[in-house]
Amino acid sequence: MFIDEAGFYLLPGLVRTYAPRGETPVLSSFQTYDHLSIMSGVTMGGKLYTLVRDAALTSLEGVVFLKHVRRETKSKLLVIWDGSPIHRREVTTFMQNGGASHIHLEQLPPYAPELNPDEGVWEQLKNVEMRNLSCKDLNHLRIELNLAINRLRSKPRLIQSFFAGAKLSIKS
Repeated sequence: MFIDEAGFYLLPGLVRTYAPRGETPVLSSFQTYDHLSIMSGVTMGGKLYTLVRDAALTSLEGVVFLKHVRRETKSKLLVIWDGSPIHRREVTTFMQNGGASHIHLEQLPPYAPELNPDEGVWEQLKNVEMRNLSCKDLNHLRIELNLAINRLRSKPRLIQSFFAGAKLSIKS
């Protein structure tokens, strides 16, 4: 499983529109940096696991996410993620206190997001599922994000394609 984190802001992510040429579409949005923090994990089988929070993610949420995925999969996990500082304190303690018997952690090289298929999740959610979306508040954003995540979960072959995008082959 590859894991990554991202932020979803109230400010809309603008992409190409189908507005008539010369008629610039106008999106109304609030000038705020309020956001949702999300951690996700993708598997080569096309599964998507997520954890959404209203505040910045910490090492504790990393442990919560690992425990949740372990319960859901009921199997040993190989977790590959970046070297973010949020993966250090509580995650290290969790691994030393028995987590390592079910979960093996590997770190991606620094500054190599192109190697993480989970980056495809952010690309799909931000630039396809939620493009040109302007939310009125965090609750509205949470609802739209959950709908987008559910649409993506229903497309396991698309999730698997993120591995090809990271130039990783899927072997059965």
